[in-house]
Amino acid sequence: MNAHMLHLMRHAAPQTTGLLLGQLDMPPHPDAVPLCVERARAIDFAQVFSSDLLRAAIPAERIAAAARVPHHADPRWRELHFGAWEGADPSTLPAVETARFWDAPDDNPPPDGERWSDLRLRVQSALVHIDRPTLVLGHAGSMRAALSLLCGFSYRQAWAIDLPYAALLSLRVWPGETPTAQITALTT
Repeated sequence: MNAHMLHLMRHAAPQTTGLLLGQLDMPPHPDAVPLCVERARAIDFAQVFSSDLLRAAIPAERIAAAARVPHHADPRWRELHFGAWEGADPSTLPAVETARFWDAPDDNPPPDGERWSDLRLRVQSALVHIDRPTLVLGHAGSMRAALSLLCGFSYRQAWAIDLPYAALLSLRVWPGETPTAQITALTT
């Protein structure tokens, strides 16, 4: 099988930034959607996948319509579920608990939240079905999970990559039992 391009784009800025939105469904800020659409014009893709959360799905729908390709909303591309921390300003949470989470998210998930390994499993199950040039609008967490899986990055390596809103990563993916990838471009 031949390699294909996989473009990962972080969703448009939400109406309120600086919160642990996780799987809360906050719509994008209307002024932020055009940046996603503009960035997508520079790449080629045959389909668009996105998280089903509005901050990703709305720009994905617009991008797919402009490119005249199909769009599929898929909850496997959602952000990590922050449980009791959903919607919280991180500065208001217990510093010791959040530090433990960021240091070892599998051992110390947010209260009633999702583990890093669970997010990776969700994203892995979505990745195995992508076999042609594709744009995925997701979240910083789901993008980092994809990088971890495709490039072999550790948790710390994946989370060291800055992914501002509308950041675009382009990877060449080689299919196989365990797909592998090489980052070919990063646009922020």
